Amino acid sequence: MQNRIYALIAAFSVQLIYGLSFTFANDVIDGGYIKPYGFILLRLIGATALFWIFSLFTKSEKIDRKDFLIFFLASIFGIALNMLTFFKGLEYTTPIHASVIMITTPIIVLILSVFFLKERITLLKIGGIILGFSGAIILSVYGKSMRIGDDILLGNFLVFINAVSFSIYIIILKKLTDKYHPFTFIKWLFLFGLILVTPFGYGELSKVNWSTFSNYTIFSTVFVVIGATFGTYLLNPLALRYLKASTVSAFIYIQPVIAGGFAILMGSDTLNTIKLTAAGLIFIGVYLVTKKSKLKH
Repeated sequence: MQNRIYALIAAFSVQLIYGLSFTFANDVIDGGYIKPYGFILLRLIGATALFWIFSLFTKSEKIDRKDFLIFFLASIFGIALNMLTFFKGLEYTTPIHASVIMITTPIIVLILSVFFLKERITLLKIGGIILGFSGAIILSVYGKSMRIGDDILLGNFLVFINAVSFSIYIIILKKLTDKYHPFTFIKWLFLFGLILVTPFGYGELSKVNWSTFSNYTIFSTVFVVIGATFGTYLLNPLALRYLKASTVSAFIYIQPVIAGGFAILMGSDTLNTIKLTAAGLIFIGVYLVTKKSKLKH
């Protein structure tokens, strides 16, 4: 029971950190301090170093050689593709748009489960999928941004690819946490991710002018590297160790509330009818998808 409570706290903390990081990361990227891929490489350098240092003080566990391929696949979907598409998308869209698109994750997990885990799908869930994706389309096609250089359609599409990638990662991660303690494999995921991302981010990171960073920019960067990278990637597998994948993914509903409220508070985004309508459709869609059927199968 105590482990479940800690796992629930971990799952909530992940969404709280992510919700805040939308604005921090968006401000650093839009401010021109670090370009998206350079920022990702910085995240991975910092987090990878922290995970390997952290591993020195934890109990070692034997890893089956064949599982390193699974580690590599998890690093592709959960780190490399996940981060590259999200940060590039955030360059073109807004914090509220990005956070709302991200809550399609439970819908994507359901679709993947039907194809790969052979789970049954009901008419109610089909309706939820249609509503959820309708909201995402409305947000992308009719959503506007007041910032010059934004491309909402492209940005939202990249964030959606991020959501798909993250959904695959959650499924793979659940299998890993059933077999190993998170401390055993998370350092390997980040090492593989660092290798994969370096060719994309090295050029951008090498051009960063660190002397132009304000105190707020420094804080935002450190928050994203330590909190939204090291912290969340450590807490997520800990939560999955004691909770179902569907339970952990359900916490993502909190993310747009936190992200939206904080973005508006910081002046990084605004709320309008389109965003509220789209968010409503996606929330209803996710509710129908995750609602348990009373019919016996």
